[in-house]
Amino acid sequence: MKTENNLSRLIIFALIVLDLLIWQGIIFVKSAESPELYFLDVGQGDSELLVLPGGVKILTDAGPNQKVLESLEKVLGPSDRYIDLAIISHPQLDHFNGFNDILSRYQIGAFIFNGRTDATAFGEWETLMAKIKEKKIPLIALASGDKIHFRENQIEIISPGPDFLQSAELNDTGLVELVKTPAFRALLTADIDMNVEKYLLRKFSLNNLQASILKVGHHGSKFSSSQEFLETVQPKVSVIEVGARNRYGHPTKEAMDRLQSSTNLIFRTDKNGTIKVIAEQGKLRVFKVY
Repeated sequence: MKTENNLSRLIIFALIVLDLLIWQGIIFVKSAESPELYFLDVGQGDSELLVLPGGVKILTDAGPNQKVLESLEKVLGPSDRYIDLAIISHPQLDHFNGFNDILSRYQIGAFIFNGRTDATAFGEWETLMAKIKEKKIPLIALASGDKIHFRENQIEIISPGPDFLQSAELNDTGLVELVKTPAFRALLTADIDMNVEKYLLRKFSLNNLQASILKVGHHGSKFSSSQEFLETVQPKVSVIEVGARNRYGHPTKEAMDRLQSSTNLIFRTDKNGTIKVIAEQGKLRVFKVY
């Protein structure tokens, strides 16, 4: 039954994307020739934009407020108002609430989430769900084992499994994405802590977790980015999405010490703003987006 459900989700998504790509191919002229990964400056929150060849845009999370609009416009320009796929890693304000503002300015082809509709007391979450329903945007629940394909590119959902999906701790339920493209692999870790990292280390072999780009878990919390996890992922570039002023002390000294011993380059949205990563001639290049 699980296999049939996964297959159904993939078929539904493939049909949605096919329809959107036909429309987008007519409207837009410029498209990315190679994958581009942006870490948007949204303050104390997460938001990552993957732009695939053909101009397909996949936005994971949207930060806590309308600041995401400014960062999106810097990347997409003032006239591009379409996002193919939006992924909500988990229902916490600093990850989903910016979508309430995005929906007032952008069209979105489909939403992906972890299926937890009972997990939050935030009125903003109910507002977002109502907007998605009003606009008749498909809302699809995915979990560990599900995959999203576009041409030779793939996003594999590697967590949460059934146990974590039911956790009372929302950070455990975050969708963890392993992005695989011919140019690079990226690991987007939402707000997972070391308990989920240990689960991933047990579940996957060394090569399966390696990624050249790492979205550092939980904004640099001391409870994330264990030494074993970092040594297994072996990132060349690590990005911490964090606000300049936050009451959590993120990124913590403990996390920074572990990152500095395991990663060649560390970037932070509070210091570097929106960050763009691409691969050229087998090498990663990192840019600040002004």
